[in-house]
Amino acid sequence: MATEQQTTTGGGDDEQPLGLTIASGAVAAAVIVPLLWLVKTALDVGFAEALALVTRPTTVQVFINSTVLVVLVTAACVGLGVPLAYLTVRTDLPFRRFWTVVVSLPLVIPSYIGAFAFVSAFGPRGVFQRLLAPLGVESLPEIYGLPGAVLVLTLYTYPYVFITARAALKSMDTTLIDAARTLNHTRWEAFKRVTIPQIRPAVAAGALLAALYTLSDFGTPAIMRFDAFTRVIYVEFGAFGRDTATLLSLQLVGVTLLILTLESMIRGDERTTTGGRSGSVMELGRWKYPAVGFAALVGLVALVVPLGILLTWFAQGVAATSRSLAFQPEYAFNSVLVSGATAIVGTLAALPVAYLAARHSSRVSTLFERATYVGYAVPGVVLGLALVFFGSSYATPIYQTLYLLVFAYVIRFIPQAVGSLRASFLRVDPALPEAARTLGETPTGAFRHVTLPLVAPGLLGGAALVFLTTMKELPATLLLRPAGFKTLVTHIWTAHESGYFGQAAVPALILLFVSGLSMLVIITQEGYDVK
Repeated sequence: MATEQQTTTGGGDDEQPLGLTIASGAVAAAVIVPLLWLVKTALDVGFAEALALVTRPTTVQVFINSTVLVVLVTAACVGLGVPLAYLTVRTDLPFRRFWTVVVSLPLVIPSYIGAFAFVSAFGPRGVFQRLLAPLGVESLPEIYGLPGAVLVLTLYTYPYVFITARAALKSMDTTLIDAARTLNHTRWEAFKRVTIPQIRPAVAAGALLAALYTLSDFGTPAIMRFDAFTRVIYVEFGAFGRDTATLLSLQLVGVTLLILTLESMIRGDERTTTGGRSGSVMELGRWKYPAVGFAALVGLVALVVPLGILLTWFAQGVAATSRSLAFQPEYAFNSVLVSGATAIVGTLAALPVAYLAARHSSRVSTLFERATYVGYAVPGVVLGLALVFFGSSYATPIYQTLYLLVFAYVIRFIPQAVGSLRASFLRVDPALPEAARTLGETPTGAFRHVTLPLVAPGLLGGAALVFLTTMKELPATLLLRPAGFKTLVTHIWTAHESGYFGQAAVPALILLFVSGLSMLVIITQEGYDVK
């Protein structure tokens, strides 16, 4: 890997290897091009027709629905994530390590599986309604619509806020809080004046992830029958409403960019912490058991309910259905196949981008790195729609093939590998490969024998994260998979649409098991501390 050549490119602040810059630029271009095609398609609609489509009442209602959904879910995630993070870091909560793991695990469950289980549990003629029927309870509160969508998305996105807030609380200097207490500040005043300013950037980062996930999620609004952007775009595309789907996709991208801007404003200047010196831990006293009950309730609703429903279906077996709905082991193999291919390709594509950004700081390297994040910020249904248009018009040889499907996954999830690798490269002392060079190693040899072994944990962790998220991706898979190619998520979705919920038990449990293993690899490689 000729990453240490001194041929330079123009327009940067630092000398950059030409080959490395070209490779990074190619990756960035591959991410951007399909989305440019979406813009071109929208421009072809015509201004008058586009304006009529965008301003019609149903389109405006979709915008309002999506905005309300994002605001409510994000606020609820902060309301759950920050208290849980504080309880597991700054208090004497019993069994803190156990509760840290419990309240982190919902991140492993795809939201559409959670929605699937909650509809089965709390929907009309659901499990809980049947259990309560002998007591005279004929119906439960409506699970469909906005309430159900908010509940499910909150339960499976709050860990983003919990994890980032917890990391910030562990790294902050807690003696500052003790100092504030000695100045006669109450616990709330100390929290408001000392803790909140220090954890605000981390909470904003977690809230951003929760908001972007909510905006991009397709399965939950579809299952909950709530007309958010993603559901309507998918329905319009299926009904050959290409113009409406395209314009709604651009609106969705615009809302995504607005969320990114708001997050950067709320976050403000990031503060440098002093290494997390330990101060006193807050004693909960009589609030200890309510705090344990709070953590237990979150774990019960987010984990036990869906797992209980799935295990009940599995134990009862599935009713006889047509052979097309019977689960086949090849679906699991197909999921592992495309996810593994995406992890390998995505990690290899991320290498030049991450290395250039970490070792050669310039406007060009920053631009290429930021460009790779576009695919992650754009919802899967929009990316899938863009690649459908692009593939059917300009890439027909690979249209409806695994090559285009893996390409979509790579565009979608390459930032996860870039972020992990860049952080790993920054931790490697540049003097080490330079020392190898003075001993006669070539640039490629120095990278292979010195740098690569040192970044291997980050490389493996990034690949595992890409694998995990690819296994769970639903809308891009539905739009781009080859005819007859079925995976765990497509089989789960088919079972939902056919009304045979029991058929989803086996693939859902397999998906959760594989996701759990991937999360274990990530935790092991990244060295997360759950004390």
